[in-house]
Amino acid sequence: MNQIIYQIRKELKQNSDPRTASTGQNFFKEKVKIYGVKTALVSRISKAFDKEILAMDKKEVFALCDELWQSGFMEESFIACHFAYIVRKNFEPADFKVFEKWVNNYVYNWASCDTLCNHTIAAFVEMYPGYLKNLKKWARSENRWVKRASAVTLIIPARHGKFLKDIFEIADILLLDSDDLVQKGYGWMLKAASEAHQKQVFNYVMKNKATMPRTALRYAIEKMPENLRTKAMQK
Repeated sequence: MNQIIYQIRKELKQNSDPRTASTGQNFFKEKVKIYGVKTALVSRISKAFDKEILAMDKKEVFALCDELWQSGFMEESFIACHFAYIVRKNFEPADFKVFEKWVNNYVYNWASCDTLCNHTIAAFVEMYPGYLKNLKKWARSENRWVKRASAVTLIIPARHGKFLKDIFEIADILLLDSDDLVQKGYGWMLKAASEAHQKQVFNYVMKNKATMPRTALRYAIEKMPENLRTKAMQK
C-alpha cells in the first residue's frame, strides 16, 4: 500500500506545474492544496493502478484512500475517489460510515465534494436506497460541504429519473440556504432531475420561486425550453 502511495506522489510531483496550480486556484474561493496536475493526467495516473487496487481487499483500499484524503491535496482526493468507485461492486451498508467520515473530515472544496459524491456515494445510494434518509440528515448539517453533498450525490440518479420524491425533500430542506455553493448544489440536482421529470421540476420551481434564491432557480431551469425559463424567471 505504501508503495502505491509513494508511486502516486512521485508521479504527481514529477508532473506538477506551477502555472496549472495558479490557474487551478482561480476556480476556488478558499485556498486549496494542489500540485498543479491537469485533471486528465490525474485520471491517467490513477487508472494505471486499477489492476493493483482491484486485487486488494476493500478494507485495504479504503485505508489507502483515507491516507490520500489526509494529505489535503486535491489531486490525491480525486485518486482516492476513483479507487473507492472502482470497488463499488463490493460496497456494503457499513461503508456509508467511511464515506460520511470523508465528507465530514476531508472535503473542503466543491471539486473534491462533487467527485466523491457524483460517483462513489451515488453508486452506494443506488445500491442501498435506504440511506437516502441519511442524505436528508446531511442537508440539515452546519457544514456547507455536507449540505452540498446531500444534493450532488443525487445528480446521476436524478438524470436516470430516480428518487424524485427524495430530491424534492432535500431541495425543501436546502431551499432557503444562504450559501451560494449549497444553492448551486441543489439547483444542479433539480436541473438533473428535470432531464427525466421536466414538468414536475418546473412545477416545483414555480411553487417556490418567490423564496428560492435566484442562483438555485437559474441552475434548476437551465435545461428547460426557453418559454419555461422565461416564465420561471418572471417576478
